[in-house]
Amino acid sequence: MTTILADSFTASLAKLGNDEQKQVKLTAFDLQTDPDRPGLQMHRIDASKDPNFWSVRVNRDIRIIIHKTGDSVMLAYVDHHDDAYAWAERRRIEAHPRTGALQIVEVRERVEEISLYAPPPVQPDLPFVVMPLPPLPDLPLFAQLSSEEAMSIGVPADWVDDVLQASEDRFFALANHLPQEAAEALLDYAATGVLKKPRPVDASPVTHPDAQRRFRILEGHEELAAALDQPFEKWAVFLHPSQRALVERDFAGPVRVVGSAGTGKTIVALHRVLRILRADPAARVLLTTFSEPLAAALKRKLGVLVAENPRLSERVVVSSFEQAAGELHALMTGRKAYLIGREKLRGLLSDVAGAANLGRYPTRFLLSEWEHVIDAWQIGSAEAYAAVPRMGRKNRLGAKQREELWTIFAEVRRQVRAKALMTSADLFTAVADHFDARDEKPYTHVVVDEAQDLGVAELRFLKAIVPSRPDAMFFAGDIGQRIFQQPFSWKGVGIDVRGRSFTLKVNYRTSHQIRRMADGLLPDNVRDVDGEEDQRKGTVSVFDGVEPVVVIAPTADEEIISATAFLKALIDTGVSPSEIGIFCRSNEEMARAAKIAEASGIATVSALHADHANEAVLIGTMHLAKGLEFRAVLVIACDEGVLPLVARIADVADEFELDEVVATERQLLYVAATRARDHLFVSGVAPGSEFLDDLMR
Repeated sequence: MTTILADSFTASLAKLGNDEQKQVKLTAFDLQTDPDRPGLQMHRIDASKDPNFWSVRVNRDIRIIIHKTGDSVMLAYVDHHDDAYAWAERRRIEAHPRTGALQIVEVRERVEEISLYAPPPVQPDLPFVVMPLPPLPDLPLFAQLSSEEAMSIGVPADWVDDVLQASEDRFFALANHLPQEAAEALLDYAATGVLKKPRPVDASPVTHPDAQRRFRILEGHEELAAALDQPFEKWAVFLHPSQRALVERDFAGPVRVVGSAGTGKTIVALHRVLRILRADPAARVLLTTFSEPLAAALKRKLGVLVAENPRLSERVVVSSFEQAAGELHALMTGRKAYLIGREKLRGLLSDVAGAANLGRYPTRFLLSEWEHVIDAWQIGSAEAYAAVPRMGRKNRLGAKQREELWTIFAEVRRQVRAKALMTSADLFTAVADHFDARDEKPYTHVVVDEAQDLGVAELRFLKAIVPSRPDAMFFAGDIGQRIFQQPFSWKGVGIDVRGRSFTLKVNYRTSHQIRRMADGLLPDNVRDVDGEEDQRKGTVSVFDGVEPVVVIAPTADEEIISATAFLKALIDTGVSPSEIGIFCRSNEEMARAAKIAEASGIATVSALHADHANEAVLIGTMHLAKGLEFRAVLVIACDEGVLPLVARIADVADEFELDEVVATERQLLYVAATRARDHLFVSGVAPGSEFLDDLMR
């Protein structure tokens, strides 16, 4: 007998209690072993339009819905008795007449009671007013499509008329009733104006690529156990067909995939790693990103992806930029690299300038010039400093000023090296210089996540540790989420992605309402120094949700009261504490986050920890939110003077740098807000951050 697992089963299983889940799994194992066992108490669901639906008794109240055809049994759904039967009575499972993919189709006449024109879901009863977004125009999205075109992308015949009449807001209610490939193709059409019809596929209905996104053929108890134990992780690394072409395509040089938050850049990067490992048995891959916590998250997701062949992971190193360079440096030299901290550098620059009677140069200017020019480009002489272009910086420096400044920088560099210390850029440069001179490289490929936060030295380092081959470098990132580095020319470093930069437009992680609000923080299009553009306008989400909540409270105490009410409402509606994140701008505001969790009676865990406790809310700074995902997010303490952070503004030494600081502070809020899938709460104390006005436009 063939056992098939539907994603609707794993999703419904996850909603049951722990004891109920255990009973369901035991029954599923019995069903897989002997589907004809009398003790399973199977009953045909006579009220269903599909004669192949049966119920299987788990206990007095829980029923598994299976679909029996020939020698195959599909685990389709599980719920309490009445709800399980109602689910089956409204559905049928069949191959689509045009695409051939097996689909779970809702019977249109059985869902008349579900209004396709329903208002947004009601918010919990909260002691503040939700600030709604302006309404969208009520115009048909798909009026130019024919019925045959709608059918060609997998829309069930029952639903074609509803699709062709739907406006944007009404379509989000409708999309939940459509097979995923149909909803995605329609969303892609709405974003681009181009209907991408799938190519004919020579496959059975259940092995069709579109069917494989929702059905999995299982072999044995062990595979069934693994699938049921890790449903979230399994779907978290699922590659959608719209992303597959970027994973499988061969390119003539370095590739960059961009897109706004939630469009699947990280998933594309992970699958690119898997494709490299499968295609080249000799491949040695570095999967890297900017921080260790995010690298740990990538390692966990890659582990899920290679679960069926774990030995593949033996040829992958997953680490941060700095850790990867540090490990190679230790192999090169036999000793650990010791890095000087930013504050020590600040003090050293001030002391050297004072000793040289050049105290007229503010320390904040010296530190900025060091970080963004001298150290970033590894300037080693007065001549090189005189020639380097200070891209975008508005403080012009004459020859005399550069000569004076170089005496400071040269002495600082001498003292750093005399103490056997290095800057991060020194570390990257040392490793890059070592491997630039060698034909043998430590890696065959490098795949980079969050590539927008690469600096000059990091990019040079990555280029040096792989051979000069067309498929050696793959970058995934979002120019709009850059929060650490100032912009620079990748082409000037020898990485030319022009013509090989691709934008993902379909958001799989964040609801329509949250994405729409967060997008107000950023421009529609962001262009990098080399002219490549991230066209953010036109990005669409694949699911609907509730309106985000924005609160500007009179006092910090009242902000805590409002946030606590929101958090308690989440818990009361069944959201697990482990599915919630609370973020603030800096460590100074962390106490406010902790008070909110404490007032709600919920434990907390720091975002600095790799493991997330089952019954704890994660709290951390906005920087640590990068790469994380939650059902609900609270972004608190968005006060005037906190966002943008007054200390960063005070440290600015150049008008260009001021613009960049404000932009990255804005992007920080965007990053934190878009970690949320379903629920978002943003708050501050009056008058609030200037960025909150953009959220409420």
